[in-house]
Amino acid sequence: MRLGDDLVTAAAPADYRPVLRQGVLLSEPLLHGPRTVHLVRHPGSGQSFEIGVREHFLLARMDGRRTLGDLGAAYAEAYGRRLGDANWRQLLALLGTKGLLADAPEPAGEAAPPPDAARPANRLLRGSLPLVADAAATAARLHRAVRPLLTARCVLPLLVLIAAMELTLALHLGALLDGAATVLGHPVLLAAVFALLWLSTALHELAHGVVAHHHGGTVSAIGLRWRLPMVIMYCTVDNYRYLATRWRRIQIAAAGAVMNALVLLPFFLWWLLAPAGGTRDALAGLLFLGSLHAFTMLIPLPPLDGYTIVSQAAGAAALATSSRTHLAATLRRDRTALAGYPRRARRVYAAYTALAATTVAALLATLAALVHTLLTR
Repeated sequence: MRLGDDLVTAAAPADYRPVLRQGVLLSEPLLHGPRTVHLVRHPGSGQSFEIGVREHFLLARMDGRRTLGDLGAAYAEAYGRRLGDANWRQLLALLGTKGLLADAPEPAGEAAPPPDAARPANRLLRGSLPLVADAAATAARLHRAVRPLLTARCVLPLLVLIAAMELTLALHLGALLDGAATVLGHPVLLAAVFALLWLSTALHELAHGVVAHHHGGTVSAIGLRWRLPMVIMYCTVDNYRYLATRWRRIQIAAAGAVMNALVLLPFFLWWLLAPAGGTRDALAGLLFLGSLHAFTMLIPLPPLDGYTIVSQAAGAAALATSSRTHLAATLRRDRTALAGYPRRARRVYAAYTALAATTVAALLATLAALVHTLLTR
């Protein structure tokens, strides 16, 4: 959405006081390729749009108190040029078309795709099923139940316990690998472990929703999604990208992996106290596979939570795609393309490229070592 995209002829009086529709959300500045953009979300349709920094400067001040004359003066002071009538007409017409102004009609919705019910064969293979009628109310109830645990005086000791658990497990990696081999070799044990890991995955999704609610997020859906043979729970947070601070968004993204680790704590204590034998071996296998599951969620590659954490820390949208485009331009030595990237964007994309390459290499090496170790035990 840029100034000058649409041509209109409506008048734009200087005393007009534009105000955004109630509930319109604006994101913080985000890197997207060589540009810095903001996201704008319509409260009714949920559609998001990208705008530039200058457009955001104007939208953020459309509160009904300032006239177009006031906005134009502030814009001229900030950017050294005054907007003409044509610019105002085009911008206001575009905002009205998108339904972002309070006095504009709702935008016409896009044609909805055929429902899954019209494709029964596809519905059997892939689909989703809401589990609760009011996901926001469910998240609120869960939040009330665990709210005391979300304070710093509870979270920090739990994180210390998780770190101590994972360090202890790393020091006993051989025993854990033996336990994993035991679990993988016994179908009943394997089914029990995977049932617990599936429950951990469900709690992982609910943790995202509860922490999002804690920080002002809106949970719109909780349900099951299947892509046979996989069936997983999902929890959708509508306004995640528009929450107040990056730190809050990072906490929401990390909550799932923390929950995966918390689920393992009782089994870790049981493993510490259990005598040598079958039960201890089974617990070791569960702890190995569960820890592997938790750490997998933190891998900084899309679509995993670790990628979301890194993207939020970098303040970037489409970080992987933008990094690939920047890398391609670098390998081609395309000076024209590279000249359009500000210094911060070059640093962010180069750092993520290095991180992604190192992560992939480490994952391949670790996977090969684990397979070799399990096969030779």
